[in-house]
Amino acid sequence: MPQFKVAVLGGGSFGTVIANLAASNGHATTLWLRDPQQLADMRESHENTRYLPGFALSPDLQFSDDLLATVAAADLIFVSIPSKAFRSVVKAAKPAFRPEQMLVSTTKGIEKDSFALMSEILHEESGLERIGVISGPNLAKEIMARQLAGTVIASHDEDLRDTVHAVLSSPFFRVFSNTDVYGVELSGALKNIYAVASGMAAAHKLGENARAMLLTRSLAEMSRFAVHLGANPLTFLGLAGVGDLIATCSSTLSRNFQVGLAIGQGQTLEEIVEELEQTAEGINTIQMVKHKADELGIRMPLVSGLYEIIFNGRSLYDVVLAMMLSSQSSDVEFVLPKPGED
Repeated sequence: MPQFKVAVLGGGSFGTVIANLAASNGHATTLWLRDPQQLADMRESHENTRYLPGFALSPDLQFSDDLLATVAAADLIFVSIPSKAFRSVVKAAKPAFRPEQMLVSTTKGIEKDSFALMSEILHEESGLERIGVISGPNLAKEIMARQLAGTVIASHDEDLRDTVHAVLSSPFFRVFSNTDVYGVELSGALKNIYAVASGMAAAHKLGENARAMLLTRSLAEMSRFAVHLGANPLTFLGLAGVGDLIATCSSTLSRNFQVGLAIGQGQTLEEIVEELEQTAEGINTIQMVKHKADELGIRMPLVSGLYEIIFNGRSLYDVVLAMMLSSQSSDVEFVLPKPGED
């Protein structure tokens, strides 16, 4: 199997997982970190004590705070930076990019002001053509514990898809392929919204029937929104869609689920963010998708309800009651015609 030079930008939980998988598979891998204290700690302990304590990292994994040198040396670059800082890091790395390099985003989010997806930012700021995204039910602690998991690499570049498969695949981590970059990426961003809703439902002990209804209506709503923006609806039946939705809405390991649970238990957003110490993209995504859906005239009752609860102080009971008493509609998106259609 050919060996590749790999760079991973970002020392959060999933960036660390990706770097560890690549290094464990024998690829020369460097993890770039901005925080000098975290860099020193990881070099000394060979462990991400901040986000993944207790998990030893591959002894072959290297660490660096030199962005340009890390990028310049790589064939394949994974960008695992939170959405709010994603563009600035890619822009800073631009002088080191080469046309033949492959860029892959692992960030499940949407840029706040532009509504740009991470693949769009990669293309805009790097000028490179060989771009992909990774998404799926990828809870970092489970992967570090070598529990079975899978992910999806989406790209129009077949060689990039093959390379990511070669770099990350292992007996406990399977890599699937897709060409619907927009659908895979939107799946990863949108499901964070519904993980917040699922955490709130768990806090209020709404029951398994309600949880099942929430998951299926979430899938209908996120696919409706994404298809309006050009995604393939079938993507949402795969690992990046319903697979990620189930994992994120069911696990206490999910940061967005934790946020929803804490909101449901009466904590403020400020308290939650301080305790969590990691990015929970769902809160920002709720705001952005609510405004975009209103702008485009897309009906998204779950997003609207969450927005009212979190940002306007409306009670969960009032929102749920309004949803339960809303007009009849098909329970499967794209099956029944819309009003006025044949």
